[in-house]
Amino acid sequence: MSLYLEQIKQLVELQHVDDKIYAVKTELEEAPLQVETLRERFNEEEAKIARINDKLQHMHEQQKRLDMDLEDETARLKKSKSKLMQVSNSKEYQAMSKEMDNMERSTKNHEEERIALREEISIQEDLLKEAQAVRDELKIDLATKEESLIERINAANQELEKLTAIHKETGKDVPNRILERYEFIHRRLEHPVIVPVKNSVCTGCNIAIPPQTFIEIQRGQQIWSCPNCQRLIYWAEHFQDQHQEEKKAKQNKPQVFAEDLNLGESLN
Repeated sequence: MSLYLEQIKQLVELQHVDDKIYAVKTELEEAPLQVETLRERFNEEEAKIARINDKLQHMHEQQKRLDMDLEDETARLKKSKSKLMQVSNSKEYQAMSKEMDNMERSTKNHEEERIALREEISIQEDLLKEAQAVRDELKIDLATKEESLIERINAANQELEKLTAIHKETGKDVPNRILERYEFIHRRLEHPVIVPVKNSVCTGCNIAIPPQTFIEIQRGQQIWSCPNCQRLIYWAEHFQDQHQEEKKAKQNKPQVFAEDLNLGESLN
């Protein structure tokens, strides 16, 4: 393999390592977001429970006031009925009867209000139980996810450390000038950094390579950059030819069978 092809091969291998590094870094960025989304749902459910509890507290206080009002109205109505039996004046009797009618209507309204309030309290208590069940389930799920997140982050950091070492090892045989060029493009562009040219088209940006540049790439004497996207480029057929030569050499290699080897004889 020529020096040119060897350098291209090393850069492609370096890019494969960088792809893995990118995937691990993405995992480190996205994994906490998944837990954060779950934590937000848990907090929303907690807030919902707090709102229902506040509403129930207000309704219970309202119920307590209604009970007291009804108790007071019932006592007053009973007292008024007792007085009515002792009234002898017709005008006074009519006035008291009218007052008692108003008291009975008020009592009836309060009774209906209390019934409606009890029904609403029952509904809110059911909603509270549902929200608490969801909250408890989210709490367990969140604890599990948080524990898993720590393990995932530790594993990802270990993998990142390992890949970083591989990156350094892979790139050590690439000439500094080419490696610096690769790293410069890597910092500026999205993956990939080095791409093949197929049918005179850069596969990184899908733009045709100028004819003269394409001729130089085919010669395979130096590494070129795409005039459009600035990615490092190479002719795909160089490696196809290389693979065909390796395959042909392998086919032409004499085969050695076990019976041709005198494994039982001494080397002396």
